[in-house]
Amino acid sequence: MRRAMTATARPSATDVYALGRDAGESARLQRQSEELGPDSAALLDRVDLSPGQDAIDLGCGPRGILDLLAERVAPGGRVVGLDADPGHVAMAREFTAQRGLGSVQIVMADARRTGLPSGSFDLVHARTLLVNVPEPAEVLAEMVRLAKPGGWVASLEPDVEIALCYPANPAYTRMWELFRDAFSRHGADLLIGRRLAELYRQAGLHDIGIEARARVCKPGDSRRTIGPDLIRSLHPMIISLGLADQGELDALDRAVRSHLADPHTLVVPHLSFLAWGRKPEALKP
Repeated sequence: MRRAMTATARPSATDVYALGRDAGESARLQRQSEELGPDSAALLDRVDLSPGQDAIDLGCGPRGILDLLAERVAPGGRVVGLDADPGHVAMAREFTAQRGLGSVQIVMADARRTGLPSGSFDLVHARTLLVNVPEPAEVLAEMVRLAKPGGWVASLEPDVEIALCYPANPAYTRMWELFRDAFSRHGADLLIGRRLAELYRQAGLHDIGIEARARVCKPGDSRRTIGPDLIRSLHPMIISLGLADQGELDALDRAVRSHLADPHTLVVPHLSFLAWGRKPEALKP
């Protein structure tokens, strides 16, 4: 059970993460690193990250893009992975040790206030982090602070207004209704993807780029079931809010997974937005 918070208390980083901290959610995040790997690699292609430079992955979870960053900055570069969940910090350290990523350091901290020195990184990256926080501009301000003058800030975030499943299915529609209602209770914005360029401008970045991607998930693609997978992580919250009981959730899960297992069902779970921007160079005297 999550600890109670007073009306004036500031929620911790783990409290605002609506999807929970159980083994199932950790496993989903590990799968996500594989699923979104090509999009993350494309995002890194948009920024100038070279061997010998320094990069940080905020909200890296159990893996994030630590391996992709380590590959780009080798030899001689440094990568920091940062997460607020001690379980994910331990898993990320195990991952880097297994992969022999000696240039990667894992630290536990809140992405909203990392405590790291300003101007430390050539690239500050976050993936599906801003969508999970009530005040994404606060995290973005910290990202800009951490970037070196002339360095890059980059994000990959979803926009779930389009959750396409054809032919239509009532259980799929109900599942996404529950997801939106529960996930948004802490103030998180499920349409954050379309706002990235605006948020980047407001944060003072320039040379901003934005790209939207839609993925048709074919049978066998683990991203095809991202909807029911996310809902499973939200079961405790949905039940506690009185939005549905366990019986309905189990029935929805069976119905949706059966529909998605049909090879003739077309699935586009959401849009993904890639964004990048550069921190201005320090003013010359």
